[in-house]
Amino acid sequence: MPILRRVTNEAGIGATAVGGPGARLLRGIGTMLGSALSNQVGAALGAHAFGALGPAGVVATRQVVAAAVLLPLARPPVRRMPRAQWWPVLLLAAVFGGMNLSLYTAIDRIGLGLAVTLEFLGPLAVALAGSRSRRDLSIAATAAIGVYVLVLPGRSSDYLGLGLGLLAAGCWAAYIVLNRVAGARLPGLQAPALATALCALAYLPVLLVLAGSGRLDGVPMAYAVAAGVLSSVVPYAADLTALRFVPQRFFGVFMSVHPVLAALVGMVLLGQLLAGHEWVGIAVVVLANAAAVTTAGGRPHEALAGPSSEGGVHVTVAEALAGAELDVPVGRTSTGR
Repeated sequence: MPILRRVTNEAGIGATAVGGPGARLLRGIGTMLGSALSNQVGAALGAHAFGALGPAGVVATRQVVAAAVLLPLARPPVRRMPRAQWWPVLLLAAVFGGMNLSLYTAIDRIGLGLAVTLEFLGPLAVALAGSRSRRDLSIAATAAIGVYVLVLPGRSSDYLGLGLGLLAAGCWAAYIVLNRVAGARLPGLQAPALATALCALAYLPVLLVLAGSGRLDGVPMAYAVAAGVLSSVVPYAADLTALRFVPQRFFGVFMSVHPVLAALVGMVLLGQLLAGHEWVGIAVVVLANAAAVTTAGGRPHEALAGPSSEGGVHVTVAEALAGAELDVPVGRTSTGR
């Protein structure tokens, strides 16, 4: 915990990194790659527990792990918070729960690579929202084509799984918008930390039912805890460290490779082999995401993030792309996703 707190304090905007530009960039890339792999490996390990705990049980465990890390770091002033601060936190908690449950259920039904790729449509939609430029419309059309090629809908398609992946995307988009509001009213990580804790409380009945049936032990529980550590705690510290070495726009573009890593990890750890058209669809969506980040960086309403005048953190698309499964914003000041 002291290490995480030190990383948090050192990761502010304008922090100075040691070494030349080339060394800083390489260190940042290595850290981001490690964070992304940790994120997807954690999701894959969590999938190994679906048979015993179900997606809801894995999500509940992840939320408890994330809350145990974030609350001591953020220390939100719960007793002094007015209604104006509570309502975005409560909505964030609901979004966290829906985002993670829909994503993990989608992973269970359609596989890790497809689920994560569909989820990335959320930040892409936020990046392009309200734009009428030809470039942005062409990016949106490209992403739509990529999704069609990825899915190739037919009689054998799992439409429920696909719908859950899109629901996760919608929740991620809502998270980005809500976090801007919450970040303007609560400083630092207080809003996502409190929202994560409330989400964990909401999932406690799931853990109680699993405990009553004797299913909260052994290897499945270890997988679920590992998912919480690898997909929340490790990326949280790694992303904050990486932002000391690379520009945030580069950070967002690099994190657009998450769907590719998810597909590779799903293939290696879960035996989920993808067809040729699925790889093509993933590649098209990744390119659309990367293009959206670079385009958004030049628009006033999507300026690179920094501490707000109230001390909060505004989360841009570049930041949101830091991890499909972190529960908190990167900065994020990430979670999870």
